[in-house]
Amino acid sequence: MDMKGRKILITGAAGFIGSHLADRLAGENDLVLVDDFSIGSMDNLAQLENRSGVQIVKADVTDRERMMDLCQGVEALFHLAISCLRTSLNQPVLSHDINAGGTLSVCMAAFDRGVRRFIYVSSSEIYGTALAAPMSEDHPCHPTTVYGASKLAGELYALAYHRTYGMPVSVVRPFNTYGPREPYAGSRAEVIPRFILQLAAGEQPVIYGDGLQTRDFTFVEETVEGIVRAAECDALVGDVVNVAYGQEVSILQIAEILAELMGHSDRGVKRAEPRPGDVRRHFADIGRARALFGFAPQIGIRTGIGRTLEWFESSGIASRAEPRASGLPNW
Repeated sequence: MDMKGRKILITGAAGFIGSHLADRLAGENDLVLVDDFSIGSMDNLAQLENRSGVQIVKADVTDRERMMDLCQGVEALFHLAISCLRTSLNQPVLSHDINAGGTLSVCMAAFDRGVRRFIYVSSSEIYGTALAAPMSEDHPCHPTTVYGASKLAGELYALAYHRTYGMPVSVVRPFNTYGPREPYAGSRAEVIPRFILQLAAGEQPVIYGDGLQTRDFTFVEETVEGIVRAAECDALVGDVVNVAYGQEVSILQIAEILAELMGHSDRGVKRAEPRPGDVRRHFADIGRARALFGFAPQIGIRTGIGRTLEWFESSGIASRAEPRASGLPNW
């Protein structure tokens, strides 16, 4: 199913990945961009605010009647709305209600309105830590947090709608995505922005645990390209696919790359207690994505971190960093 000339709805559209996805699909489609703005920011959609064919709507995905209205005439729906991992550590019911319950609500609305392609954007957190690597889509699912469990529940709801009612569902499992607009404050703050702000504020990067835990970091433009290609792939309907760069990098290596790029290689790192439920190893097998829709990411970690750093510096966010706000646990 070609993603051009469609009416497309994106939930979580004011978030990090959602806003980049909206950028990618704008111009060739009519977009309904849905967010409750509890964590998403209008700043992320400012470039689309007055664009023809783009409707920005404040709505809660758990509001089934509202979602029914918004799905009217929609041909493709990308479901990205979430409550994040760190929030789930202290507010597990909220995580369940949004990630699992919200997905069921959106599935019901999409099916009722005859949406022709439903793309559930899941998370590598559904796997838990790697039992074998690289991790294929057949890797056992043993999530370590309520966030991971609720994202897995969302997958199962979406796929149940395919198996029971024939709704055309595809599930995408992105691994750790980074880049411009990545959350940098509060419980949403991710590791690369945290390190940037810590270094910019004259502090050492704070690593939770020993820093040897690994992730498969993927630049946001390539994550979005993988999501769109997965949505267009008819052979993926009723199935799941990993989207990642396909390389594992330790958290310590991330800190070292940023320190070098920012001219602070002599600063070292500060270690703190591990984050609860933190996975030890993530490393994706992207063979299925490559075979099904030619997914071949090109932006390596050093290049991607450099581009991310440039955005944080050019936006003025790095220059406003304060030491007291950069190193505290955000859960």
